[in-house]
Amino acid sequence: MGDLDRLRRVLDASGDPHNPAAGRLKEVITSVSRVAVVGLSRDPEKAARRVPSYMATKGYDIIPVNPFADRILGKRARRHLDEVTEVVDMVLVFRPSKEAGAVLELAASRPERPVIWLQEGIRADAAAAKARADGLTVVQDLCFFQAHRALTEDQLRSYQESTGT
Repeated sequence: MGDLDRLRRVLDASGDPHNPAAGRLKEVITSVSRVAVVGLSRDPEKAARRVPSYMATKGYDIIPVNPFADRILGKRARRHLDEVTEVVDMVLVFRPSKEAGAVLELAASRPERPVIWLQEGIRADAAAAKARADGLTVVQDLCFFQAHRALTEDQLRSYQESTGT
């Protein structure tokens, strides 16, 4: 089974039929570098900590956003997405769906136009539709870890070499 087939299986588990196609997800996974993680948890048992920790081990530059922490994963935590002054390639959201729309709208207003990824179980359909209509890539209700793991390290390396990313 090819990597895009594995990604399609992961996508099929998502509740959002408007998520990007497997090919675009592969581009996102292999091209993003700096990721602001809104809701990165201090609790190592939570997915909101495990997924960003995994991402850090795979070379992603993680910027924690958590108003209740000073440092997470050895990095200074920002209280709010507005405090992230660095250019980010992606905003990964670990907040309840009822809060996710506001975070998505704020992420969509960033000048660098990052990819916006709402973790598994998190949806903000109206805000996602607006951001998508504005040309942004928005992923909802999908686990980044599972999507990343659908690509083997060799496939990721080969894709990055062939695209120069």
